[in-house]
Amino acid sequence: MVRSVNVELLTDNIKEMCIQANHYLAPDMDRAMKNACERETKPLAKQILGQLLENLDIAGKDMIPICQDTGMAVVFLKIGQDVHFEGGSVEEAVNEGVRRGYEEGYLRKSVVGDPLIRVNTKDNTPAIIHYELVPGDQVEITVAPKGFGSENMSKIYMLKPADGVEGVKDAIINAVREAGPNACPPVVVGVGIGGTFEKAAILAKKALTREVGTHSELEHIKALEEELLAKINGIGLGPAGLGGDTTALAVNINTYATHIAGLPVAVNICCHVNRHIVRTI
Repeated sequence: MVRSVNVELLTDNIKEMCIQANHYLAPDMDRAMKNACERETKPLAKQILGQLLENLDIAGKDMIPICQDTGMAVVFLKIGQDVHFEGGSVEEAVNEGVRRGYEEGYLRKSVVGDPLIRVNTKDNTPAIIHYELVPGDQVEITVAPKGFGSENMSKIYMLKPADGVEGVKDAIINAVREAGPNACPPVVVGVGIGGTFEKAAILAKKALTREVGTHSELEHIKALEEELLAKINGIGLGPAGLGGDTTALAVNINTYATHIAGLPVAVNICCHVNRHIVRTI
């Protein structure tokens, strides 16, 4: 049976999700930040983490954005193949949801319509939209507003197979080291390994939306996530780049098949707010 979904339902949900994601820290990030503060052994770093947590608490209580950079809206749509959209264009409905969310939520409008002419669109559209068709009759919406302090610190490496896993580790650690304080640590490190140039980047972006504290279902990738998190925290960059035990809260890695001659690695870094929210309609 085909299920009809009016695109206005997308608009309404995305509007609410943009507002919620920008005012309230996701539960997994809240837990991760509190755990990091409890574990931190350096006094200054512990103080900074405490201040960040206080800031996030005030933001939620007073409905103030958790970061002044309310991001470019990144939207993942996982669409059941038995869904039929009606009432208009899906892309227009998504952008209308973003537009309403940023206007009604009094969120900063940070999008320019042309990357060179750079005139602000004044409503934070267009969004970045990724579509995936899956079995079923539901639509899973993930909204992840992405600030560009951390986005600008992201990297993609077209490694050679001979570089192997050690080359992958070096690339990821180097990306975090080069980012330094500019990505507003403690960070979440999203990694995409495999595919092609663009596939690796999308894998890394999607990895940032995975719940912090969960791991890849692949045992060797889970082990790699844990090893890299320990090594990145061993750098000692710490919260705000002022030293400490907590440079990263998580390393989330997604993988995909790739060509015999390639080993693409994308590293998408996100700051300590790492905004993401998921709904199913």
